Amino acid sequence: MTAVPVPHRVVARRTETADTVTLRLEPVDTALADFAPGQFAMVHSFGRGEIPVSVSSVQATGGLAHTIRSVGAVSDGLCSARVGEVVGLRGPYGNTWELERARGGDVVVVAGGIGLAPLRPLILSALAEPDAYRRVNVLVGARTPGDLIARQEVGSWPTAFTGVTVDRPGDGWRGDVGVVTQLLGRAHFEPGATWAFVCGPEPMIRATARELTERGVPHDRIRVSLERNMRCATGHCGHCQLGPLLLCQVGPVVDWERAEPLLSVREL
Repeated sequence: MTAVPVPHRVVARRTETADTVTLRLEPVDTALADFAPGQFAMVHSFGRGEIPVSVSSVQATGGLAHTIRSVGAVSDGLCSARVGEVVGLRGPYGNTWELERARGGDVVVVAGGIGLAPLRPLILSALAEPDAYRRVNVLVGARTPGDLIARQEVGSWPTAFTGVTVDRPGDGWRGDVGVVTQLLGRAHFEPGATWAFVCGPEPMIRATARELTERGVPHDRIRVSLERNMRCATGHCGHCQLGPLLLCQVGPVVDWERAEPLLSVREL
């Protein structure tokens, strides 16, 4: 890894929602090491700064891509980048989903909002090896239909079950309405042989993990991504600290067995 942003050119740009885009990137010259599902990069908007962003596609499943929501000056600059423009990358940082631990078992993926982006390369990796996993289930929740990312792609995944639900349907919505955990009853999995992967807002993560454990999925087979307040990616600033954990170093993916007692403390 390098402390200096490595130039990457935007070779494709897809608008996901009113404030979210996906940028596919290729190195201008020197390539970084390959990213794995679950890892993140420090993505640099020249003249503005850099932010941590998980990969939404990796080299093994279609090229390096990041899905970015505009919430500040840096992310706004990145979301405004057009095809042909150059951004900077540092990385890869963080650990992975460790999908290989689920080989031979059922897979349940639960995503809330833009939390689908870090899970997308895991889903594609699992579907690329249909004989390695028994059943793959994808459950997606969002506030409104307009907040759903990769909407067309989700419907084409050859999973055992794919469910999509929204909190506020609006006109024209014909799908499910309600929290994403309500979809678990229609998913196809044997709890004792299941690995679950969860990413989204922390309240959604807590509710999903509790529901999964109540259904019999072991705590240490639930992997959650806790991308809270990451800033420097090197453990120096402390913004990502969760109790004794610096999530940019030991995470962002953590077993629920380790995360549950920390997320239950209000002060953390």
